[in-house]
Amino acid sequence: MTHESTVHELKPIKLSLLETFRLIRKSYVNPLEHAQELQQRFGNAVMQKFFRLTFVNLYGADAHRLALINSDQVFSNKEAWNQIIGRIFPNGLMLRDGDDHRYHRRLMQAGFKNKALHRYLSEMGPQVHEAVAHWPAHADQPLFAFPTFKQMTLNLAATIFLGMDLGDEAARLNKAFEATVAASMPRIPLAIPGTILWNGIRARKYMCEYFQRLLPAKRTGNSADMFSLLCQATDEEGNQYTDEEVIDHMNFLMMAAHDTTTSTLTSMTYALAKHPEWQQRLLEEVHSLGVEQLEYADLEKMELTDWVMKEALRMYPPLSTLPKYSLKSFQFEGLTIPAGAMVATYPIHTHYMEEYWSEPQKFDPLRFSGGRAEHKNHPYCWVPFSGGAHMCIGLHFAVMQIKVVMFEMLRQYHWSIPENYTMAVQQSPISKPRDGLPVYLAPREQ
Repeated sequence: MTHESTVHELKPIKLSLLETFRLIRKSYVNPLEHAQELQQRFGNAVMQKFFRLTFVNLYGADAHRLALINSDQVFSNKEAWNQIIGRIFPNGLMLRDGDDHRYHRRLMQAGFKNKALHRYLSEMGPQVHEAVAHWPAHADQPLFAFPTFKQMTLNLAATIFLGMDLGDEAARLNKAFEATVAASMPRIPLAIPGTILWNGIRARKYMCEYFQRLLPAKRTGNSADMFSLLCQATDEEGNQYTDEEVIDHMNFLMMAAHDTTTSTLTSMTYALAKHPEWQQRLLEEVHSLGVEQLEYADLEKMELTDWVMKEALRMYPPLSTLPKYSLKSFQFEGLTIPAGAMVATYPIHTHYMEEYWSEPQKFDPLRFSGGRAEHKNHPYCWVPFSGGAHMCIGLHFAVMQIKVVMFEMLRQYHWSIPENYTMAVQQSPISKPRDGLPVYLAPREQ
């Protein structure tokens, strides 16, 4: 506990208008360098004021622990995320607090229990195998990994969450999801025709109408897809989600399920192309399983794949920033930080801190091995899935999906990138390659 006499009020930093705009631009273009510069210049707590708005950046694993555990209920997810994506994804699970969040999360757990995951895997395996088998493998023509994964994960989400093949609707729905995600962090926050936010709001309207048409059949049917489970989930008193709540949750789940997984798969694909020795090691692990299709028990045997996934998530976390809103003043490292501030912690910054990670710029999956376990140097130095009450509800589903896709990719292809290629990454709103990540596939000898 910090003694009262050593506590000081956090003061806003003073920057010229030109430098302020430079840093704002850098926060979009390169959140890692932006966070590193601010932390090195001003310390682990940095306050900036823009008119009546107060923004506070907190750096380091202790900052994540404070914000994610939220033991004194200082922070609100709802107030923070409403300001960012509230007009596009209102009332999603991430946009709820306290008892309301616990209630909705408890009902939603029905779709992520062990029995449901086993069923999802049996549906997922053949679909992934077929999709990967039809990828074009040409020595002179690259496959663009990001849009390919995005289409695949959307189709998987439709099968597992909606219980249907999207058919002709797939392209339009994918475009709608892209528009809503882009609108979650618009540089021009005005909903006027032609702006990103306006396009996102129109896309949301289309998705709501799409799910609304499906609702009656999902309410009365006996399907086991996620949409049906949400429609039929009941609490201890027999209460169900309203139609509006189901639609809000489906919008958010479909976005989260395929966008963050697409980001992770793309980062892993790049890392394994950049480091072919690890691609070979994972291939040997896949062959050692001795199976044509993964069973649930096989997933935990894919230890090397797990390390590569964790290292890709360390280097390229899908969400570079975790925002909260301070409902009351609080203390951090001897500083009093006011209520009414947008408070951000930075996974991408913590994931590159030398006090937790050896040679953090280096791709090194062995740092997650039992002998080193660098991710345990602090309980909150590796936080790609957030943490605390808001830990990603679909974590185990995402890991399962990633391993299934990697299993099929490794068995069917070797992939590579040009020798001097470096993936240019756009970190906001979700980490992705600026060029789609072109990779060259070569079929493996069967």
